[in-house]
Amino acid sequence: MNSSSAVTRSASRPVVTRRSVLGLAAAGLAATMLAAPSPAQARPMGIEAKLPAPTGPHRIGTVSTRLVDTSRHDPWVKSVPYRELMISVWYPAAERPGGAGHRLAPYMAPGAAERWNAKAPHGIPKDAIDFAAMRTHAREGAPADTSGGRRPVLLYAAGANDPRTWGTSAVEELASHGYVVVTIDHTYEAPAVQFPDGSVKDDAPLLKAFAEAQQNEAVPALLKKVLDIRVADSKFVLDRLGSLPHGLSRVVDQERVGMFGQSAGGIAAAETMYEDRRVKAGMNMDGTLENNPEPNGTNLTPVAQHGLTRPFLLMGRQGSDRTTEPSWREFWSHTTGWKRNLTLRGSMHQAYTDLAALLPQTGVDRKVIEKHIGTIAPDRAVAAERAYATSFFDRWLRDKDDHLLDGPSGRYPEVEFAG
Repeated sequence: MNSSSAVTRSASRPVVTRRSVLGLAAAGLAATMLAAPSPAQARPMGIEAKLPAPTGPHRIGTVSTRLVDTSRHDPWVKSVPYRELMISVWYPAAERPGGAGHRLAPYMAPGAAERWNAKAPHGIPKDAIDFAAMRTHAREGAPADTSGGRRPVLLYAAGANDPRTWGTSAVEELASHGYVVVTIDHTYEAPAVQFPDGSVKDDAPLLKAFAEAQQNEAVPALLKKVLDIRVADSKFVLDRLGSLPHGLSRVVDQERVGMFGQSAGGIAAAETMYEDRRVKAGMNMDGTLENNPEPNGTNLTPVAQHGLTRPFLLMGRQGSDRTTEPSWREFWSHTTGWKRNLTLRGSMHQAYTDLAALLPQTGVDRKVIEKHIGTIAPDRAVAAERAYATSFFDRWLRDKDDHLLDGPSGRYPEVEFAG
């Protein structure tokens, strides 16, 4: 659950309140608890929406797999003596004919799609999109392209209470440019995680914990728990890069690892990078770096308190940058590694997710689009996010600099440099 419910708009321009973009602001999660119908009520009849095609030179493939960490109990459901996750791996695929016969992968598994539709997420009307029928641009199980040798690998983390698929547009773009990208669902926090046996684990434990935290005035402690679990999950996935399915470990370069994410996923990227030196470069798309419902510079995460010594990119929405976001200001002052802070002019929090591509296809009016995405043209938000993410990771994981991050660019006038 991102804090899109916590930003408002005026008739002329977006107005940003100081609501936390960790993704668990009280208003947002409370609305989820009260308004979301049960999955059994959902009957998707909507359009088969489409994501923009990736622009890189590579065809892409994808596989999904279950990972089990037997070294710890599940932190949300203590009776479960292990932690299980679902991940998807996206990668450059071999040219046909080796990749022939592999169908385009679905955007979401049916059980997860049913729950996501039931939430009517981020302004998308219920039943407007058939998330299970949507197809990505990746061929399911296609053989990997091994001609380029080992490739840099990226971890992607979605916003809290969002599915791992919610950044597919950016993930596909990076895979098409030669990266192996691993997306992670955080079980019992994501709205629904479907496992290979067909079982679906929902977010009831998170919602229960949030209700209790509100009652006990302990929301910051819950936000810290969410972040700690995400970081532990991310470290575990890093541990498993040497045993990815479908022979993909043979094309992964574990010496060139990056991580990026939106909202709580961006915070997890920063904190994982701070705690684990295997992550060489990171990117945070509009995630505050403190454990507060309302950012005020207190309850800072360790990475905000101490900064980083390795390259990091901050991308914020309209009105949110290192000069206005207290935790970003602290992070900036303590970071000695290469850093940049960019802002998408006219954007809102969800401009950094697939909502930018999907919401306009549902037929909602302009006011709904501006509330959730902003006044920025949605296609321009997608193009800018893709371009700057690719430029950043190319620069630091592939030693390939297109100089896009050197300063303002006429190609992307909607991107402002705050540092």
